[in-house]
Amino acid sequence: MAQNQNSPARYTITAALPYTNGPIHIGHLAGVYVPADIYTRYLRLTGNDVAFVCGSDEHGVAISMKAKKEGITPKEVIDKYDGIIRQSFQDFGITFDNYSRTSREIHHKTAGDFFKKLHEQGDFIEETTAQLYDEEADQFLADRFVVGTCPNCGHEEAYGDQCENCGSTLNATDLINPKSTVSGAVPTMKETKHWFLPLDRYEDFLRKWILEGHKNDWKPNVYGQCKSWIDGGLAPRAVTRDLDWGIPVPVEGGEGKVLYVWFDAPIGYISSTKEWAEREGKDWEPYWKSDDTKLVHFIGKDNIVFHCIIFPAILKAHGDYILPENVPANEFLNLEGNKLSTSKNWAVWLHEYLQEFPDMQDVLRYTLTANAPETKDNDFTWKDFQARNNSELVAIFGNFVNRVVVLTNKYYEGVVPSPSEFSQVDLETLATLKKFPETISSSIDRYRFREAGQELMNLARLGNKYLADEEPWKVIKEDEARVKTIMFVALQIATGLAVLSEPFLPFTSSKLKSILNVTLSAVEGLVWADVATKETLLPPTHQINKAELLFRKIEDKEIQAQLDKLEATKKANENANKELMPQKDTIQFDDFTKLDMRVGTIVEAEKMAKAKKLLVLKVDTGLDTRTIVSGIAESFTPEEIVGRKVTVLVNLAPRALRGVESEGMILMTENAEGKLVFVNPDEEGVGNGEGIS
Repeated sequence: MAQNQNSPARYTITAALPYTNGPIHIGHLAGVYVPADIYTRYLRLTGNDVAFVCGSDEHGVAISMKAKKEGITPKEVIDKYDGIIRQSFQDFGITFDNYSRTSREIHHKTAGDFFKKLHEQGDFIEETTAQLYDEEADQFLADRFVVGTCPNCGHEEAYGDQCENCGSTLNATDLINPKSTVSGAVPTMKETKHWFLPLDRYEDFLRKWILEGHKNDWKPNVYGQCKSWIDGGLAPRAVTRDLDWGIPVPVEGGEGKVLYVWFDAPIGYISSTKEWAEREGKDWEPYWKSDDTKLVHFIGKDNIVFHCIIFPAILKAHGDYILPENVPANEFLNLEGNKLSTSKNWAVWLHEYLQEFPDMQDVLRYTLTANAPETKDNDFTWKDFQARNNSELVAIFGNFVNRVVVLTNKYYEGVVPSPSEFSQVDLETLATLKKFPETISSSIDRYRFREAGQELMNLARLGNKYLADEEPWKVIKEDEARVKTIMFVALQIATGLAVLSEPFLPFTSSKLKSILNVTLSAVEGLVWADVATKETLLPPTHQINKAELLFRKIEDKEIQAQLDKLEATKKANENANKELMPQKDTIQFDDFTKLDMRVGTIVEAEKMAKAKKLLVLKVDTGLDTRTIVSGIAESFTPEEIVGRKVTVLVNLAPRALRGVESEGMILMTENAEGKLVFVNPDEEGVGNGEGIS
């Protein structure tokens, strides 16, 4: 379907539906939701008709896996995490027009009707194929219920639908040495019937639409992945699954089967739009069926194939829907050099962030935008987060605004002064201010949000430089009229910042508008274009409010606390993955009673000559003070263990080690880093010589 996108009458903006199997972390925010929100807020400020829709994806295999793991129902899983996710989006100012759920009736009907129409048109092929089956669990294994070795890169923990190591999209039957995650059993092959979308029929359409039509406007990472898929040849892809959680296949023969989540989930954008339109008394169809609508999908790179190949093929097959004009997918964000991982708790969770950095949503939004993985994977570090806040938000943006507001209140009791004659510098500064809306717009229109955010900061830099050069705090002593003009110009820049910062720093923008008193005043309702076209943004005699700090400095100890938290997570993961020593042969109770273990205290310790690992200890066992040679010199210095309580096996036969007779053994274990740790009787009141049983 041909589309005229030169001047869209409306925009439909979608953001990837998050799985409701866990909370939201910074990777989700950076990859999808902050850029989508920046784009949508900008469109609204420029007077466009926008429907920004999203919703919880509640039918994925990940939901079933989570439910099995926690011993609860899928419904309990989705209800829990839908609430957490919604709250995170609200807390970070993600302004969806509608946030729905794929478990709602409106979505079940919309997805079911889609399937039935394609089925009636003969767009599917029915095939009986051999699929992996878990004999122990008595069920077919959906993609995420299978792990094995990736045939492309050799990664041993690839899932049945995708290898997270190399990014390859797979079928479960492609895996080498597959294993069921349900029971751990090696699956067998069993025949089952499914409906397939023959993607090969759409190769010519996709080649023309993407490879020819969007060669110059889609991001290279998106275009390149699409080209690789199309050039590699497309094959039929199943749109149904053997599962008991999902939307039932609504045709004869579909008993016991559900719609594959990647058939039903993108249709969630349509059902969410329907839900919004019904609530607002609007007609939903123009937002999905009119040629003068611009459809844009915001996703992460792991969803490119579904939004650029599979979903467009489904829409094309249906025949009534427009296609996305752009899919500005981001790459992945890493955390302190390691891949974000929900299962390993290697993440910065949004709800936890706000507990530790209350009212600092914009600092995270800004840092994630400034460091966004727009064309390649990027890394979030806490040091960079601190530097962005302290060196840019505090020292540049906040510093300029604070100086302007403080001086206006000091010199004029908060009343905007009337300017006198403008100097050449004043005129050039005001002219430069008027250029910023177009400059920032150009970057946003091309989905270059990092670039756009830095242009916003350049406007704050313009204000700082202007004040530093004109020095009103000095000029006030000799030319009060000149200072009125300087402060008038500076206040226009501050007001421009209040308007243009809204897509990037919505909470800061709101606070700054309140300080400048532009929300309930003669200048209420300033929009994007006003910064470029209005002669005066903040008129003379306008009353502003007192100064408030927009940002606070982040101290080193706060950052260290976050680094310590991650280090603890890393150690916990190492301990969880550590291979434990196999259990030794079974002994009888009488064998155990032969061991005489006592509490002792190390009273002397020294290194054994010419022995790297050995320390010679004097240990007070309560029975006597004896010599024990222990191989702990690589983990402890003699000085740090004198006075330590230890557990001692006292009836071990003496043994000569390098000419020193050792009369017992100290009980030790080993941590995840390979360092020895005392098995200690640490409770107070435990005396030397007391037995351990």
